[in-house]
Amino acid sequence: MNILAQKLAPYSVLLGSQSPRRAQLLQGLDISFDIRVKDVDESFPQSIPIETVPQYLAEKKFNAFVSEISDTTFLITADTVVILDNQILQKPESHADARKLLRCLSGKTHTVITGVCFGLKHNKMAFSAESHVMFAPLSEHEIDYYVHTYEPLDKAGAYGVQEWIGYIGIQSITGSYYNIMGLPVQSLYRKILEYDI
Repeated sequence: MNILAQKLAPYSVLLGSQSPRRAQLLQGLDISFDIRVKDVDESFPQSIPIETVPQYLAEKKFNAFVSEISDTTFLITADTVVILDNQILQKPESHADARKLLRCLSGKTHTVITGVCFGLKHNKMAFSAESHVMFAPLSEHEIDYYVHTYEPLDKAGAYGVQEWIGYIGIQSITGSYYNIMGLPVQSLYRKILEYDI
């Protein structure tokens, strides 16, 4: 059993997320966990700094579960945003919207921030991780192919770094690749080990 699994062994680990990518990444830490999906209002105060939004939403998601979990549940929630020109690019509402977002990202560098909140119901911790992604210029044909062939509607910024568009479009990344997928697992691993249970 690895050191993280040993630390969490007395607890039931719960991932409060519907993202299959987050589940895949958490699985990679070799710990046992269950998944619970909950609809949480993802609005945020317009007055807070844009880079703090993902951590604010991760904590909001954590708080939504608190009344439903036991004292022995170790909960993990997260939220990822894509920021371009100081604007948050939301999940696209349609295929046309996805094309528009990808045109905006084409040939530019954007920022991906994931906020994470974890811990026991009366002792939570939160942090965020930031990565910078540089896209090559994308042709209309490449954008059309990706939007038609893949499922960009459930992804912030209308793309998945681990999919075809990432293979052909991403020129460089500064920061964690896994953060762009939706969970900065290396940071999460270290911070849980430091967490005082």
